[in-house]
Amino acid sequence: MKKSARKPTRRKSTSPATNVTRGEKLKVLFTEQQIRKRVRELAAQLNRELGHQPVLVVSVLENAFVFTADLIRALKVPVYCCFVRADIRDSAVGGVETREISYTPSVDASGKDVVLIEGILQSGMTFDHLYRYLTGQRPSSLRTMVLVEKTDERKVDLPLDFVGFKASGKFVVGYGLGQDGKYKNLSYIAQLS
Repeated sequence: MKKSARKPTRRKSTSPATNVTRGEKLKVLFTEQQIRKRVRELAAQLNRELGHQPVLVVSVLENAFVFTADLIRALKVPVYCCFVRADIRDSAVGGVETREISYTPSVDASGKDVVLIEGILQSGMTFDHLYRYLTGQRPSSLRTMVLVEKTDERKVDLPLDFVGFKASGKFVVGYGLGQDGKYKNLSYIAQLS
C-alpha cells in the first residue's frame, strides 16, 4: 500500500489579532523584522564599545527578558547575566508618603563593565534608583539600554546610552512587554487600546 506524501505546512506569522481580548485592539508600532534589525544594531554597537572585555548584563524583570535573551545571543564578548526584580513599597509615616524600592537578588557590579537593561522606560524613577545603586558600587563602566522609551511619561532625567525605540501614548505590549500578564508572547510591539 502506497503512503501519500504530506505537504509541509507553513507557519503563519502572528497577526495583530492574536490573543486579543474582546473589545481590545492592537496597533502594530514595530514589526518583528524591525525589532530583529534593531537588536542586531544595538548588539553591534555594544560589541564595538566593549572590544573584548567581559560584560555584566543586569536585566530588569519582567519586561526585559525577551529583549535581553535576543541581545546577549548577538554579543561577541563574554557575558555574565543576572536578572533583578524591583520590589516597590508605598507607605505613609506621619502623613508623609514614602516609596521604598529594593531589588533582588543583590548585584555585585564593582570594577565590572555593566549594561543595565530595561524593557520599557516610563517615568524612569525605578530605573534611576537601580542606576544609582549600581553607580554606587563603582563599576568600571555603566551603560543603560532600554527597548522602548515612553517619551511622554518621563519624570527623571536619566542618561540613556542605547534606546531601541521611542513611543508615546497608551499601553505598549508585545516582545516581552505585557498588560496583566498578557501579550508578552507577541513577536512585535503594539499599542493596546
